[in-house]
Amino acid sequence: MPPHFPRGPGRLTPEQAHRQVADGRAVLLDVRETPEWEAGHAPGALHLPLSRLMARAPLPAGADGRRVVAVCRSGNRSRAAVDLLTAAGLDATDVTGGMTAWVRAGLPVSGVNASGGVTG
Repeated sequence: MPPHFPRGPGRLTPEQAHRQVADGRAVLLDVRETPEWEAGHAPGALHLPLSRLMARAPLPAGADGRRVVAVCRSGNRSRAAVDLLTAAGLDATDVTGGMTAWVRAGLPVSGVNASGGVTG
């Protein structure tokens, strides 16, 4: 099991994450794989699958120097992403419950079918 690193103030609810992104205090980084992203994602989110992050792919340009809030489908991959990001010295946290909770909270989703990548 990988070590866990501090995550700043802790995990965010979908509503807290949405506010931080809307206020410009953070950037939302969706770490789901491409088919999930294409099924629906939060407007304005940046996309970098966890598999690419683990392979040391650079963050999208919009994340430079900003707090990163990672999101996945349910919250498991985003926690792994936060471990990688904080180990690299970045300010990062994630969304508890992932896009499943985001959709359940009624927050905006855009994409092919706007399901938030929640397919079942």
